[in-house]
Amino acid sequence: MRILLVEDDAVLREVMSRSLADAGHRVDVAACVEDADHLWRVQPFDAVLLDLNLPQQPRVGSTLGSGLTVLRQARQRGDRTPVLVLTARNRTEERIAGLDAGADDYLGKPFDLAEVEARLRALVRRAQGTDDRSALGLLQLDRRARRFSVGAEPLDLPAREFEVLWELMSPPGHAVSKRTLSDKLSSFDEALGDNALEAFISRLRKKLAGSGAAIRTLRGIGYLLEPEA
Repeated sequence: MRILLVEDDAVLREVMSRSLADAGHRVDVAACVEDADHLWRVQPFDAVLLDLNLPQQPRVGSTLGSGLTVLRQARQRGDRTPVLVLTARNRTEERIAGLDAGADDYLGKPFDLAEVEARLRALVRRAQGTDDRSALGLLQLDRRARRFSVGAEPLDLPAREFEVLWELMSPPGHAVSKRTLSDKLSSFDEALGDNALEAFISRLRKKLAGSGAAIRTLRGIGYLLEPEA
């Protein structure tokens, strides 16, 4: 998953970012209202972890007020990215305010990092219409364990190929555009070009041969994972 982590506490932000990255996720971070709003507008994410109590940068013309404001504006422009609100403000009325602003779930501090990741998985499953396990032919994906297998044999993949196949399996049978794959797999200082993406697809096709699953190119659209002919 590509996750936007919005947290003003530097120590907590570093701990959470490292934990999520170690679990195999791609994490972008923001520490203030303006940076959170900017990143959320320019980059698609699978989920957002949002602290409500955020500072503002002293910038001329800034009208953003808090994490709630950033969330409301995202929802007003039609962004439906799953949002898990993380905050020390744990009173009932504040939970209600977060949910009314468009949050999908709410977790008060202090929290357990394992619970954060479990809640993220649940939110993304609901948003994508997937389960913890997906299968097509002999190809299987265990999202909780972050593991692919073909039949009883593990399918070990380099990180970028793993992420491409993960997107195509979430869920199988839906078209994924080149732009979406590029956005999900690129970092802000390194864009994933079409040639690199096509190389990943080519290598995956060879590794999936005989698995009962195949990647089809949809001209002008992107790629689709479907039953092998």
